[in-house]
Amino acid sequence: MSKAHRGRPLRQEMPMGGRGQCPVCKATGIKVHYEYTVGEVTVKVCKPCRAALNRGTKSVA
Repeated sequence: MSKAHRGRPLRQEMPMGGRGQCPVCKATGIKVHYEYTVGEVTVKVCKPCRAALNRGTKSVA
């Protein structure tokens, strides 16, 4: 796959290219396209927070 097509769905389909503020770590300007389900609510978190939530070292406040 050529480098010209990497990230194309993020740029075209998501607002701001999939970047925003993570609700867990409050970091801004990072990719937040990993979905994590809390009860019946689905939130989008960053990659490090998704891993930490799966391990159980962080929790969604």
